[in-house]
This record gives sequence, C-alpha cells and structure tokens, in this order.
Amino acid sequence: MKNLLILSCGMLLFFGCVGKKKQASIDSETPEKITADTITENSKHEMEPIARKIDGSYFKATGTEPFWGLKIYDDNVELQTMSDTIHVPNTEPIKVQDANISMYRIQTEATSMDIVISQKECTNAMSGVISPYTVTISYKSTGEGETMVYEGCGSYITDYRLHDIWVLEKMLGTVVSKNDFSGRDVPNMEININNNRFSGFSGCNRMTGSLFFEQGILRFTQVASTRMACPSMEKEAEFLTALQGSTTYKIENNRLYLSNGSEENLLVFKKID
Repeated sequence: MKNLLILSCGMLLFFGCVGKKKQASIDSETPEKITADTITENSKHEMEPIARKIDGSYFKATGTEPFWGLKIYDDNVELQTMSDTIHVPNTEPIKVQDANISMYRIQTEATSMDIVISQKECTNAMSGVISPYTVTISYKSTGEGETMVYEGCGSYITDYRLHDIWVLEKMLGTVVSKNDFSGRDVPNMEININNNRFSGFSGCNRMTGSLFFEQGILRFTQVASTRMACPSMEKEAEFLTALQGSTTYKIENNRLYLSNGSEENLLVFKKID
C-alpha cells in the first residue's frame, strides 16, 4: 500500500511537470505568431493600393518581335520602338459602327501613323498576359519608302479618380434620403479600379458587378444582387435601372455624375473620405 502511494505521487509530479513544459512552450510561441510583420501584412490586405501607375495616359499597348510600346494621352501619342521614340499629336478616333473598333489616323510633316484598336482578346507572346484589346500600328516616316507594322495587345487605363466609396445623393434630379428606401441606407458603392469591379448596397439588397471603361465611357455591367424583400422596392428598381443605363461620367467637386446619351445626371454620387 505504501509503495502504491509513492508511485501515484511520482506519476502526479511527472505529468504536472510535463504539463507546465507544454504550457511554457505554448506561451513562448504566442509572441512569434503576432508580430509586426503580421500586422503589416494584414494592413496591406485591408488597405489595397491602386496598382495601376498614374502617368496621364488613357491607353497603353505593347508588342514583341520587335519590342515596342504605345501610350495615348489626351493631347499626344507616344510610340517607343527599339531605336526611337516618336511623339505625334492626338486626333479624334474614327469609330466603326457595327464593332468596337477605333482608328487613329495621324498625319504630320514628318510622320504618317495609323493606330487600330479592336476589342478582341489578345495574349502577349512572351509573358502570356491576356489583354482585352488587339492593337495594330502602321508607321512611316516622311521620305522613307518602308512602312513599319507593329502588332500587340493593349488596354484602357481606368480613371484613378473612380477608386473610392460613393454614396447616392440625387437620382433623376431629385435628392434622395433613407425614407425613399424604406428607412434603410441610401444606395452606395465601392469602386475598385485594380480589377474593374464594384460592390455595395442598392437600397434593399447587396449588389456587385463589373466596370467597362474606355476613354469617356463608363458602364456598370454584369450586375448581380441578393434577393431580399423590403416593404418598398420601387426606388431600388429605379436606381438599378439608372445605374445600368448610364454610359458616360463626370467627376467634379467630389461628386460622380452618371449620364447617358439622352439624359444628363441620371445619378449623382458623393465621395466619402
């Protein structure tokens, strides 16, 4: 009996020491899990930066064999080749009626240049990056008989000013309030130009969708929403119809104005800082 009591006490002391060692091991690991690097990484995820470089151009294209790069600005066009950089004034593009094709025909004393931008998926031969537009450039210097032809891929650069949170202020010319949407919040959305997506609240339901952006054109497409029912949903329906019917935009005084060809300021949003 005495021996059994001694053995039991020994086992209790052994497992107690093991338990303390395990707890000490867990305690010593905890500070390593929560570090400054972890906090910084979480902050990076929450505060997603604008990935696109802002240089004033609204369209960029590149190609290989030979390497070349194109930038289109409001007032000029820059074509960079392996041997030279050519600057020419911009011109109003010619639009094809039955397809999304734009052609810039530029003629100066020193240069003749045609740029054709077609909305057709294009894959970079070296990087494998897929772009939404195919680009063909025909370039000739005055006095030279040979015309250089460059082919590659490009994309429009979404206006960085859209990258924000916007709250609806007016709809069809009338100031809106929570009462118009059954006492809930007024519609609002967050636009992310890194992936050309938007998400937000449409008055009763949550919504999400894609942006289609070209120079002077902004459309909200592929809109999807939840299917909650509210006491009054007429205003939400009006909002979604106006949002999907808008084709142009303007940003002034911290406000986003959405219009289309027949009606100005269908929706007016205020930026939230």
